[in-house]
Amino acid sequence: MTDAIADSVPASREQLWGVLFEAAEIEHNLMCCYLYAMFSLKDSVDEGVTEEELAAIKRWRGEILDVAIEEMAHLAIVSNILSALGAPAHFGRQNFPIAPGYHPAGVVVKLAPFNVQTLDHFIYLERPDTVEMADGEGFAPERDYVRTLASDRLMSATMDYATVGKLYQAIEDGISGLAASIGEDALFVGDEAHQIGPDVVALPNLTIVRCVKSAIAAIDAIVRQGEGSEAGVEDSHFQRFLKIRAEYQALLAARPDFKPGRAAAHNPVMRKPPLPEGKMWINAAPASELLDIGNAIYNHSLRCLALSYTGVDKAAQRSLVNAAIELMRILTPVAERLTALPANEEHPGCTAGLSFATLRSAAALPPAEGAIPVLTERLHQISARATWLAAHQEDEAELAEVTATQLERLANRLATTTLAPPSVLQPATAAIEETPVIDTPPAPPEPIQADDGRELIPGQSIDLIFDAQRCIHARHCVLGQPKVFKANVEGPWIDPDATTTEGLVTVAHMCPSGAIQYRRHDGGHEEAPPPVNLVQLRENGPIGVRADMLLDGKPIGYRATLCRCGASKNKPFCDSSHIAIGFTATGEPETRESQPLAARGGTLVIDPQQDGPLEVLGNLELCAGTGRTFDRVTSTWLCRCGGSANKPYCDGTHRKIGFKS
Repeated sequence: MTDAIADSVPASREQLWGVLFEAAEIEHNLMCCYLYAMFSLKDSVDEGVTEEELAAIKRWRGEILDVAIEEMAHLAIVSNILSALGAPAHFGRQNFPIAPGYHPAGVVVKLAPFNVQTLDHFIYLERPDTVEMADGEGFAPERDYVRTLASDRLMSATMDYATVGKLYQAIEDGISGLAASIGEDALFVGDEAHQIGPDVVALPNLTIVRCVKSAIAAIDAIVRQGEGSEAGVEDSHFQRFLKIRAEYQALLAARPDFKPGRAAAHNPVMRKPPLPEGKMWINAAPASELLDIGNAIYNHSLRCLALSYTGVDKAAQRSLVNAAIELMRILTPVAERLTALPANEEHPGCTAGLSFATLRSAAALPPAEGAIPVLTERLHQISARATWLAAHQEDEAELAEVTATQLERLANRLATTTLAPPSVLQPATAAIEETPVIDTPPAPPEPIQADDGRELIPGQSIDLIFDAQRCIHARHCVLGQPKVFKANVEGPWIDPDATTTEGLVTVAHMCPSGAIQYRRHDGGHEEAPPPVNLVQLRENGPIGVRADMLLDGKPIGYRATLCRCGASKNKPFCDSSHIAIGFTATGEPETRESQPLAARGGTLVIDPQQDGPLEVLGNLELCAGTGRTFDRVTSTWLCRCGGSANKPYCDGTHRKIGFKS
């Protein structure tokens, strides 16, 4: 480590916070820059590219999206470290382009469309410490300067650093040094509830930070994955961008006028800038109206994410994080469309782009009862504006209507979130405590009806929960524990005390639909998320899922059977309608080429699309009926209309056959 960096190692908590705030903004800014370039990529041969070139562009889009998602994970990791050190998570950032002095002179951050120069700039930003190279053409700093401040000052100020890897080295040294001087327990004073872990969202290398060891491991994961990684690390951001450049250069050699990106603006802005140099004012309709909607969606995603770091309960945290992710999905087609629309009448040929304009404050809403109504109010407001655009701009009507519909759906789903929801199962414990102990075996207890339609059947050591609407009559229960599950009887038919607790747990775990669940009050382990998220196909039948699932934004447990015939009256769950309609679909699809997943568990987000497929996000292995893994994915679309010729995947047939859900 150089003397310059050594002199700049944070020596107090305040200084360490300041350096971490800059790291958060670097990750946030890079994510926006990568997304902007990705949004500008062409998506049709009608835009002057060949089929071969379009195939390459699609590969690049996927690679850049993966890198952007990893930058989002880096931002979440930095926020976890901040929370562990007693600071709030940090999602604020300067508007583009970043003014000189805010970052070191060599760290130029501005929005630019995808081209050779922009790609060279990305490679330069992600370069390891051991690599010397020039920045992309046009990305040279406006002026040279040095950011210096005496290390003994009270006010925090970040140092100069040649690479982002050097910045993280200073953070790592600061954490180790402070822990040694004031003690590890005194340094890590944050509440874990103010962090986001892999049980909430499946982001690469995301972890809870509790101590020096876990903080350094988290920082090392960031460095290995992108900034400061060794030059030969195959999956680093540096190497990924190098591979894109190599393929890009080969296509340029074959056709020198190949342009994979649209002529999107450099540093688009929403209003006329007082200093116009290096910026493009988006004032042409409909781009200006669509930009307003896009920036509102982006900022609301940040607002949902910020609230998830305020110590809310896990269920609310999952709901908020999923809302933030869903908003970024809704934003994508809006941002892509912007790069195809004229930006400014005075600059013909230049198209618009999302400016990622920020609000004056990125502070989180207070985690109080009124926060969710405020969030949903804003979603309805953005939706109404999209509806207005659909009525006033015919060419943008379809996109605007879809955007409005998706925002309304998200608002309605988010409105069901409470920041401290009472458990509907708590009264059952009280009921059991009041049950007198008797010497003779009691009759099966009367079930307690929960508000959500499930039945809770109290037992001495374990309560069984039965959801008749999810039952597909797999009969593991009545065959495996006939004394507990009494078929063909009048009245109560489930008796949890008729066998051992472990016997009940075993038969519950065998239930593929999740219709049987349980709650223990004997001190034993509750059902845990499976270590590997699985889809298991049933021949001529439903999709079986085993994972920690969020379905339409709500946790539904670890087991479910989802309809894929299109006929269920209880969508998205199977109700055995596939038998009645004679549905046929193989349970043994061909094996696809896929790589082992870096992480195999974590939350699986399943979002049934209106009149469309199941959108699935998270680590997932797809298995045939014989147990063979035929694919591994982190996101996919699964058919549920029954008509796809590419089952279990969606191929768009739902639109042709008029599927309704």
